[in-house]
Amino acid sequence: MKQTNVLNEAQLSILRLLGSMKTVEEVNELRQVICDYYARKVDDEVDKLWESGQWNNEKNEAVLKEHLRTPYQVCSLGRF
Repeated sequence: MKQTNVLNEAQLSILRLLGSMKTVEEVNELRQVICDYYARKVDDEVDKLWESGQWNNEKNEAVLKEHLRTPYQVCSLGRF
């Protein structure tokens, strides 16, 4: 089976932008701008949930108290 990877226009645009950058610092700055962009989008969505009443302090507290660690079992020989 032949697998081909095709980049979409947004991905190609980012690659072209990266191609014009000369230093690691420039790439890191762009990475930070992209991270900030997505952080704002998350904040906007969370604000919408609060405003709609789909999220509240009770749900916040429940998430904070939720135990999300994966339980690991050790075999009788003491090895995984």
